[in-house]
Amino acid sequence: MKIFNMSSTVFRFGIYATLAILALSAIHFFIVMPNASFETAEVAGYLTMILSMVFVFAGIRHYRDHVNQGSLSFLQGLKVGALIVLIPSVAFGLFDILYTQVLNPSWLDDYFNHAAEKLKASAPPDQLEKKLKKLEDDKEMFGNPVFQFLLMAGTVFIIGIIATIISSLTLRRSKPMNASAI
Repeated sequence: MKIFNMSSTVFRFGIYATLAILALSAIHFFIVMPNASFETAEVAGYLTMILSMVFVFAGIRHYRDHVNQGSLSFLQGLKVGALIVLIPSVAFGLFDILYTQVLNPSWLDDYFNHAAEKLKASAPPDQLEKKLKKLEDDKEMFGNPVFQFLLMAGTVFIIGIIATIISSLTLRRSKPMNASAI
């Protein structure tokens, strides 16, 4: 029964985090990015990931208070949080592929053209060619949908694991003493 309750907690809060990251990402991709610099859009993207991780804390707390009789070890919190984080990580990786491959296929070229212009303006002339070659290699790597998925899902997962560790440390609680033991 406890496993089922953990599964339903993980699924429910994973879906909440997924809905949050997808809604915030849609706002980010369709409203912020077209009207902002790439640097501002990058900050907004990370903020989107961080804000959606509030559901990791909420899910671990729900598990402690409603499934695990008010107690939570660090490892239990880590397990619940990591499982919650898997759901929005995969969803965000897929959403990013959808956006860059289908909805805005020129995004990669636009981003790397912007990066090349910044390099041309700032790199020392003797290093420019080498840096532009590296940028072109990076563009080819990022153009691979599998790599792009792994990178974006991994980024969300790492941010989620950090939120999981913080949440597990702050929410851990020993088993309450029962009154007959006193």
